[in-house]
Amino acid sequence: MIKGLSWLSTLNLAKVNSDKTKGRCVGCLSSNAYNGLCVFCQADLPVNQWHCRYCALPMSHAGNELVCSDCLISPPAFAHSYIPWRYQYPVDGMISRYKYNRQHKFARPLIAGFTSYVESVFRDQNHIKPHLLIPSPMLSSRRRERGFNQARDIAEQLGAALDIPVSAGIVRRVRKVQAQRGLSREARLKNLHGVFEVCAKVPERIAIVDDVVTTGATARVLASALRDAGATEIQVWALARTPG
Repeated sequence: MIKGLSWLSTLNLAKVNSDKTKGRCVGCLSSNAYNGLCVFCQADLPVNQWHCRYCALPMSHAGNELVCSDCLISPPAFAHSYIPWRYQYPVDGMISRYKYNRQHKFARPLIAGFTSYVESVFRDQNHIKPHLLIPSPMLSSRRRERGFNQARDIAEQLGAALDIPVSAGIVRRVRKVQAQRGLSREARLKNLHGVFEVCAKVPERIAIVDDVVTTGATARVLASALRDAGATEIQVWALARTPG
């Protein structure tokens, strides 16, 4: 069993007698769940403990200021990525069922855990909250096909919980691109060139919100567009990061 995030375990124990604990665990169907997961399934979530300070790529060794080779060679426009889990079992399945089958109950524990994680970061590490959350934009055709934009859904829930405004209209996708799945990081960057357009004034401190960061290409291109539009402190928020 993988050790769970301390902030999530602590939160669960503190709330164990609250009404929110009532309900079935989406992982094992236990009747003693908080925000959709029991303590045992929470402990099985693959924590992204050691990672690149910029893009949150999981690293194999310990350190507080780790930087992956890609970010070392070409630093991104964003300064930090807050991504608590690795995109592995069971998080990958939970996100897929939420994203592709609109089973929102699988996202609930991840979004609740992410909220607690971010609160602890800003409290314990003296980081400053962003002025605005910007969900990664989706083409209207893709949104109609899927039924919703999961990045916007996540951003709106986080914004409500953390009292941070959300704007889904500041940035838009201006053209359709080749499917990113299966492309290398370099190919993804080329594929995304010029795909985002900033439509309004942006504040200095912002966070880009998405469900999963794969190679980081989308976050890089979007952050560059927002930096060119005036943002000076850019963060990336996501539920999970692929191991590479």
